Amino acid sequence: MSGQALKDLNTLPASERKAENSGKENFTKPHSENGNLEERNRKATASVVETVVSVDESVKTGVEVGNIEVEYIESENLNDVEDVDMTLKTFLAGLDSKDWISVCESLNDVRRLSIFHKEAMCNMLENVIPLVVKSLKNPRSGLCKTAIMTSADIFSAYGDHIIDSLDPLLLQLLLKSSQDKRFVCEAAERALIAMTAWVSPLLLLPKLETYLKHRNPRIRAKASMCFCRSVPRLGVEGIKEYGIDKLIQVAASQLSDQLPESREAARTLLLELQTVYEKCSVPTQTPVPEEEDSEMGSWEHFCQSKLSRLSAQAVLRVTNVAREGIALGS
Repeated sequence: MSGQALKDLNTLPASERKAENSGKENFTKPHSENGNLEERNRKATASVVETVVSVDESVKTGVEVGNIEVEYIESENLNDVEDVDMTLKTFLAGLDSKDWISVCESLNDVRRLSIFHKEAMCNMLENVIPLVVKSLKNPRSGLCKTAIMTSADIFSAYGDHIIDSLDPLLLQLLLKSSQDKRFVCEAAERALIAMTAWVSPLLLLPKLETYLKHRNPRIRAKASMCFCRSVPRLGVEGIKEYGIDKLIQVAASQLSDQLPESREAARTLLLELQTVYEKCSVPTQTPVPEEEDSEMGSWEHFCQSKLSRLSAQAVLRVTNVAREGIALGS
C-alpha cells in the first residue's frame, strides 16, 4: 500500500475503517464461517434428536437416544394399567427386552400390577423376580433404580410369598445400597427397609445371617442394619422362640466389625436384647439363696454364660455404658 493510501486511510472515521476491515474479513474467510454455521446447525439438530425423539420412534428407527431421563414415579402416584389381561401377557417379554426403555416401562407395569392386581401376578413371581434381578445388575443407573423401586413394591405387596426367590434379590439390594451413586444407594436402602417391614423376621433373619459373614465389609454393614431392624419385629415371645442366646452371639460378633455401621447396629440390637431378657427373665426353679438366684438370673451372668470372656466384656461394656447414660439423663 502506498504512503498516500495509508494517509487517506488514517483520515477516514473509525467507523468506516471498522466496516472496511469487517468486509475484508468476511471476504477472506467465507469457508470458516460457513463451516462454523454448519457445525452449529448440526449440533442443534443432534440436540433435538436426543431430547424430542419419542421412545416409540427410537425403537422403530433404531436411533440411539443418549440422554433420555427416566421418570421415577413414587408408588402412591402410579396409575392402574389400562388393560390388565394384555399387560399380563406382554410384560414378561418386556422385562427381557434388549431395549432398556422398554424394560423400564415393563418394570413400572410390574409395580402397577403389584399394587392394583397383586393376586393376578402372584403365580408369576418365580419368573418375574429373576428378571428384576437382571435389571438390578444392569450398569444403566436409570434402569437399576427403576428395578430397585420395583423390588420395594414387590416386598410390600407379596411379603413372605417371595421368600424362596429372595436370595439373589437381597444380594443385589445389599450391593446397590453400598455403592457410590447416591440416588441408587438411597433407593436401595428404602427397598431394604420395605423388606424388613413386610417380610416375616422368622423367615428373613436366617437369610440375613449369611451376609453378616460376607467378605465385603459394606455388605456386612448393610446386612447388620437390616438384621437390627428385623429383630424387634419378633416381639418378646418371638425373640425367645428364635433364641435370645443365638441373637446375642450374632450381635457380639458384629461389635468388632470393620465398619462403624455394623458396630452401631450391634449396639442397638444388644440394648434391645437386654431389655427383652430382663422382661422375660425367670428365676431358677432349684432352691438357691436369693442373692445367688438374682446373680444367676442377671444380664451379666447370662452374657458370661453364652459368650467368650472377651465377647462378654465387650457386650457388658456397651450395655452398661448405655444404662449409665440413661440414669444420668434421668
